[in-house]
Amino acid sequence: MMTLPSMIAAALARRSLAWPLLALPAFYIIIARGLDHISYGETIHLTGQWSVGFLCAALLVTPLKQWFPKRQEIRLLLRHRRALGVASFSFALLHTVIYLDKKWTAGLVIKEGQDPSLLTGWIAFVVFILLAITSNDTSVRRLGRRWKTLHRSVYVASALTFTHWALTVFDPTTAIGVGAIICLAELSRARR
Repeated sequence: MMTLPSMIAAALARRSLAWPLLALPAFYIIIARGLDHISYGETIHLTGQWSVGFLCAALLVTPLKQWFPKRQEIRLLLRHRRALGVASFSFALLHTVIYLDKKWTAGLVIKEGQDPSLLTGWIAFVVFILLAITSNDTSVRRLGRRWKTLHRSVYVASALTFTHWALTVFDPTTAIGVGAIICLAELSRARR
């Protein structure tokens, strides 16, 4: 008889089931926002949190694999690393669309975009667009070695994302702490 964790692992082993699971928080946010159950500020906060959460999961997969090479859960995360990255971008896109829906006038977006707290987010978003567009097997084949070089820019985009997060919240402690954990994990990976 299968246990609940093994049933979840079996379900996640199928890539077709991972996508709907990763999209569930977005459906909740969109429905709750449409029903006025959550405010604009809460919506921006939630979409940003989910985007950063999936980004952290995608970034930590390789260090975790090095530290715990035999763990089934880590292999499962590795199998879905691309999906985690695309989910992170999707929530960043939703975050941006909600921001633009509320603030849309070219003058206001350009004025606010010059502030370092938002400029870092915009630059990170542009880099993530390039990464999302090339996160498919066709791009991997066509770009060859250049694909890996391009996708290493995720570290620059991540640093900008953590900076954006730290500059836009009242208390940047969590953003700085999570960013430091990611940096330490990547440094330990590089040393190995």
